[in-house]
Amino acid sequence: YVIVCNHQASLDLMGMVEVIPDRCVPVAKKELLYMGMVGWACWLSGIIFIDRYKREDAINVISQTARTMRHENVR
Repeated sequence: YVIVCNHQASLDLMGMVEVIPDRCVPVAKKELLYMGMVGWACWLSGIIFIDRYKREDAINVISQTARTMRHENVR
């Protein structure tokens, strides 16, 4: 499944992580990684970061993540 959330603030993402099902993988914009404690918390919770300004890189990250999830049967 794909759940699309239009959150208004960076902290909303951490709240969404608490309510989504266990086998869902959150994806966030790479800019969040550089926001101090928010970035650390997101990184430690397993969020996958994509660079929205580099389309090819974003596609590669999502494709690699999907292959890994299918191959290893993990979230």
